[in-house]
Amino acid sequence: MPRVIVTDKLRSYGAAHREVMPSVEHRAHKGLNNRAENSHQPTRQRERATKGFRSVGGAQQFLSAFSGISPHYRPHRHLMTAPEYRTEITTRFAI
Repeated sequence: MPRVIVTDKLRSYGAAHREVMPSVEHRAHKGLNNRAENSHQPTRQRERATKGFRSVGGAQQFLSAFSGISPHYRPHRHLMTAPEYRTEITTRFAI
């Protein structure tokens, strides 16, 4: 059983908390669960990419192959200056 439940300020969470786990402390704050929300970001990106596929199997097959390739297309831009980024892109896509 958890000691604390952290949620955003959606009112239905408080009602559900009182009904399901009244002895657990509930912290409702819009910024406290950002860490948990951001940990799901890669999963959400993959889910968003699967919407265009006809079947789940086809999406899984594509995404398993693409997961090794995608870092080449999306370098960590926020960590680089513009000249570093240009150099990185030209070296990654050089034939």
